[in-house]
Amino acid sequence: MKKKNQKTKAWIVSVDMGYGHQRAAYPLRFLAYKNEIITANNYRGIPKKDRAIWRQSREFYEFMSRFKKIPVIGQTAWNFYDNLQEIADFYPKRDLSALSFQIKEIYNWIEKRQWGKHLIERLSKKPIPLISTFFISAFMAEVHNYPGEIYCLATDTDINRAWAPKHPATSRIKYFAPNYRVVERLKLYGVPPEKIFLTGFPLPAENTGQNGLDVLKKDLVNRLVNLDPEKKYWNFYKQVAKKYLDVKKPPEKSNHPLTLMFAVGGAGAQRDIGVVILNSLKNEILQKKIRLILVAGIHNSLSRFFRQEIRKAGLIKQINKEVKIIFAPSKNEYFKNFNQALKTADILWTKPSELSFYCALGLPIIMAPPIGSQEQFNRKWLRTIGAGVSQDDPRHCNEWLQDWVQSGWFAEAAMQGFVEAPKYGTYNIEKIISHKFKEAKKIKMVLQY
Repeated sequence: MKKKNQKTKAWIVSVDMGYGHQRAAYPLRFLAYKNEIITANNYRGIPKKDRAIWRQSREFYEFMSRFKKIPVIGQTAWNFYDNLQEIADFYPKRDLSALSFQIKEIYNWIEKRQWGKHLIERLSKKPIPLISTFFISAFMAEVHNYPGEIYCLATDTDINRAWAPKHPATSRIKYFAPNYRVVERLKLYGVPPEKIFLTGFPLPAENTGQNGLDVLKKDLVNRLVNLDPEKKYWNFYKQVAKKYLDVKKPPEKSNHPLTLMFAVGGAGAQRDIGVVILNSLKNEILQKKIRLILVAGIHNSLSRFFRQEIRKAGLIKQINKEVKIIFAPSKNEYFKNFNQALKTADILWTKPSELSFYCALGLPIIMAPPIGSQEQFNRKWLRTIGAGVSQDDPRHCNEWLQDWVQSGWFAEAAMQGFVEAPKYGTYNIEKIISHKFKEAKKIKMVLQY
């Protein structure tokens, strides 16, 4: 007999390609069987031929991300590569279910070369729900006849045809959509509406708290003190803040200094922006007016690079105080440290990757230039909900950053993200795989968003 409080377990399957797909999987680790997130391209016992296919695709993407910076030819080569995975215009609405070159090639490898069969056969021995944060491993599960339920979690605000299966109308794969646009996009690709669940992107529970969002609200109240020093936002929109944050007035002082976090993507292609920011804010850092967090992720070479640049800037005495580097040897440890640092961060400066969804934590986003078609759509989404703005000249961020703080714009963007962006993805996904609701077309009314 199943225990009353026993949680439904699932295979959580991700891929080691940048940070996006594993960042989406990390908040779901409490659902993972034996608390293990399976990395489809790097699990114990993976056949050499499977590992080689995965490695080639990952290394090519990382190479192209860096190669893009080469004058003229770099941008030309990137444009050609990006066109292969470009997201089609949404309007006019039309049937977009025709197979793309990319999806044909993926299925060719899965069906003819038996790519992924070893993994799926291993997981099939315990046919619990399978949640994949990458479309390829979801396709593998269906082609190789995984006996349990198959779910695919989309990780951007819009997606290209490669996310939908070869035969979407008859496929067993069900989708977790992070926002409304992905729901509608999947329909255009031919996925039946009853197989699409509007969940929101899974956010870390340590940053949200339970369904009442108690942790998130407390952190956001302290953030607003730093982002609205002259109370310009509060004076205009205090009723909104009171309604959503359950506070009558903000505290006199925040529990942390004004803090800017700069996060580099997995390929490390934009690390130079972090150095420009560091040097522009040097005086403010020395005067303890602002704290800067540079995110190096799991790249020790990037951590060393940032440390060298901190030394060159004459700020070595401020390291681990007014200037911090987030680095960890493993992604799980990195995500843990990153999420903890977010609690006392006020502004997140990053390219519009999967971190765009973190605006729901009440973090205003300064957007570095997007890399890839999907990030252009993420940028558009952030602008639409009022939670993000494209970076101005980083060399002068010491000036415009302060102007935006004094104007109350960052405070407004923080609240816009908190109110408008999905916050309950983690909990909704748990409800779905536990079958704690009826699968119906009224799914938007059933789940919290």
